[in-house]
Amino acid sequence: MKKIVLILTLLFSFLGYSQIFNPVKWTSKVEQKSENEFVLIMEAAIEDEWHLYSQFTPEGGSQPTVFTFKESKGNYQLVGKTSESPYKKVYNDIFEVDEYYFAKKVTFKQTIKVTNQKLKNVKVYVEYQVCKEQCIQGDNTFTFTLPEIKTAAVETVASEVVDSTATTKLDSTAVASETSKTQEKEVVATSAPKEEKKGLWSIFFLAFIGGFAALLTPCVFPMIPMTVSFFTKQSKTKAEGKRNAILYGVSIILIYVILGSLVTGIFGADSLNALSTNVWFNLIFFFLLVFFAASFLGAFEIVLPNSWANKVDQQADRGGFVGILFMALALAIVSFSCTGPIVGTLLVEAASKGGFAPIVGMLGFSSALALPFMLFAMFPGWMNSLPKSGGWLNTVKVSLGFLELALAFKFLSNADLVVQAHLLEREVFLGIWIAIFGCWAAYLFGKLTLPHDSPMSHLSVGRLFMAIFVTIFTIYLIPGLWGAPLKIISGFPPPMTYSESPNGIGKSGGTTSGIELPEHAHLGPHGIIAFHDYEHGLAYAKKVGKPILLDFTGHACVNCRKMEDFVWSKPEVLAILKEKVVLVSLYVDDKRELPKEEQYVSKETGKEIVTIGNKWSDYQITRYKNNAQPYYIILDADGKDISSPVGYTPDVDEYKKWLEEGVAAFKK
Repeated sequence: MKKIVLILTLLFSFLGYSQIFNPVKWTSKVEQKSENEFVLIMEAAIEDEWHLYSQFTPEGGSQPTVFTFKESKGNYQLVGKTSESPYKKVYNDIFEVDEYYFAKKVTFKQTIKVTNQKLKNVKVYVEYQVCKEQCIQGDNTFTFTLPEIKTAAVETVASEVVDSTATTKLDSTAVASETSKTQEKEVVATSAPKEEKKGLWSIFFLAFIGGFAALLTPCVFPMIPMTVSFFTKQSKTKAEGKRNAILYGVSIILIYVILGSLVTGIFGADSLNALSTNVWFNLIFFFLLVFFAASFLGAFEIVLPNSWANKVDQQADRGGFVGILFMALALAIVSFSCTGPIVGTLLVEAASKGGFAPIVGMLGFSSALALPFMLFAMFPGWMNSLPKSGGWLNTVKVSLGFLELALAFKFLSNADLVVQAHLLEREVFLGIWIAIFGCWAAYLFGKLTLPHDSPMSHLSVGRLFMAIFVTIFTIYLIPGLWGAPLKIISGFPPPMTYSESPNGIGKSGGTTSGIELPEHAHLGPHGIIAFHDYEHGLAYAKKVGKPILLDFTGHACVNCRKMEDFVWSKPEVLAILKEKVVLVSLYVDDKRELPKEEQYVSKETGKEIVTIGNKWSDYQITRYKNNAQPYYIILDADGKDISSPVGYTPDVDEYKKWLEEGVAAFKK
């Protein structure tokens, strides 16, 4: 009776988990743009709560969407890159990178120029990943049927799409080119992501803090009483003084917002964010921030030509709003040696976010900069509460220099990650940061002096507290060399996987607990012995007489990493994984090509199996009728299923119970 119950349980569980699910439905159409140019359009409708990833999502995270244009040589040329709808941007604390994804729908477009007048069909192959609680590796082949070359403005038609192959035919439906452009604009306008608003608020507040930091520099702080004195003496009445103070503040904001607008206008609101993963963009701004840092540390001063200041100062003598506007411009020019590096850094960071972030950044910065001038001019009595100028202003400036230098290496790290040069791996990055913040702590304690420092007989209480805080942070960074996650700075250093010692310095990758790894085995998460080939794992399981934990996973599977980080890491689960089962992890997104003799066409799906990932994905679909990851099942030493399969199971007790039941079934 018990056996019957067990069989029925396994059967119903198997049926519950055995399903081929496709949360993305594709449609496509083609537009004739000119006599020999066509626009191939591929649209994806994405089910609620599922995410499809952008072509440009940074490496180290989820798998990007990749288009392959078949047999293009001698037939057609690609005109530019494949465009896509605006994506949403969110930080993934598992992979420690920003990810770009689409929700609900996305449109991809690629313009081609036909060079072979006899060309009838264009095939496009797309690979993508879509994730919710589980991740699915998907692909589609679109076949676009082109018409005879015509001179019509635009011709377009929608098409039916099947799961594995999308075929598009062109009928005689004519659409004016201007209408097409208008529709494109509407798509962009209506799909602006909510996450972008959150990102803009972050930029605003960071810039606002930067504006206050600029106030506490030797170039700006002493100008507050000078400017307030000017307004109080020149204004005939208090009301006029307050009005002029407000106009002065508004003028400061206007000048910096215009600067942000120029950056956005020159580079383009929608093109800046694509630069964030560009290696040259990151290298240029690395050197730029090092240049700014050197200026703050006292190597030199960044100054604009004196003639600019003189001309602006002459215009400031004019009355009315124009004169006040030129006074604000004079402040910007005279204080540039201190504000320039901060403004430059903010523009660099804002530019990497794209959109209108530079304008929002300058609005935040200028608001903080203008506010004290306005308030003290309106309420001159508050001036008595201001601290006197002194050496502390240079301390603030130098501290900003250390922060600029640390931030510079984030951009260098981005460039290194893009090209996968492994020159600035996690240990090197953390070593550099430890050195920078250690020097900053030594400076604050007075053990290190720089060119513009005044003689110091004692530490102020504020400087002492700051020195202690920086020292604590420096000490906090050190365990990161041995594999500590350093969650406070998550996202700044390269991920743990991008390091010389993924398990931390001093932890060997070739052995575990002093025992040599079996042949074909690897050291998996948390030191678990793992096999990445089913046959090798099965042979080892027979040898040692243990059940197999079959793990269908992916390098770019978020919830696979969550299971490993938050469930497998628990001592009660880890003990079972290390001692009572043989782990066989099959990566369905492994892009390494199979030997030619091992490539085949799937009997289940009809797809060509050319990579290792294709092989394991097809194995999961063929054997279990399931295509989602993570996906776990326990087998006996002969490869027979002895447990019900489970997917993403974040409850530690539930997952532990499932493992124990599988091990117990094996012992029977």
